[in-house]
Amino acid sequence: MNQSILFPDLQEWDPQTQSIVFPVQVQGANIECRISLDKLSLLSSIYFEQDNEQLEASVLAVFDEYRFDIEEEVEMLIEQDSFDEQGRVTLI
Repeated sequence: MNQSILFPDLQEWDPQTQSIVFPVQVQGANIECRISLDKLSLLSSIYFEQDNEQLEASVLAVFDEYRFDIEEEVEMLIEQDSFDEQGRVTLI
């Protein structure tokens, strides 16, 4: 793992964009990262019901379970300078 890329154990569910938002520190700079619900479903092979009262808890638990794979993909995108127009790394 690249030592100049650090992933703090912080994440939150954004119901408006249906994505998990989490930070990454790259050489001391904070960069916002997002993974869409669809991408998380594809990665985990788990279907999330949108009207489920426990959606946030379920999504965050699956994110935590697949965190290492997600971080590897984000790290690869950062090394390729694959940022969106807002300077974020987004997995969709």
